[in-house]
Amino acid sequence: MARSTRQSKILELISMREIETQDELVSSLKKANFDVTQATISRDIKELGLIKILSSETGKYKYSLVDNDSQAVSNKYIAIFKEAVISIKVLGQFCLIKTIKGMASAICGLMDKLNLDGVAGVLSGDDTVMLVLPNSSYAENACKTLEKLSV
Repeated sequence: MARSTRQSKILELISMREIETQDELVSSLKKANFDVTQATISRDIKELGLIKILSSETGKYKYSLVDNDSQAVSNKYIAIFKEAVISIKVLGQFCLIKTIKGMASAICGLMDKLNLDGVAGVLSGDDTVMLVLPNSSYAENACKTLEKLSV
């Protein structure tokens, strides 16, 4: 099948469900009667400009097509998060993130990009970020997602 047809199918697959690996993408394409190899998929991913972003629902990485205006989370943000965050705690309806000195603003920006469920707002100081959520259940879920991100 033509490259454009295969690449269209790739875009369709990643828009319908979360695909985490190239192997998973190869498998999905083979089920759709495309005879592909991992090397072919690797080239397609590069040509399509796909990146891996963090899923706010599962806390795992998935392939995504990113527009220039998109607020996708790049691996650089994740690396900064892992290096800068000291602790993550639930405090009532808040998720409190302690960072190394001077990094709270960067982490606050990342929180905006993650689009975590229920976040009403994000505030930062010099070494503290606070996510404001509707209730403690939302706060617990947000903190759990962020803890997965920090490992």
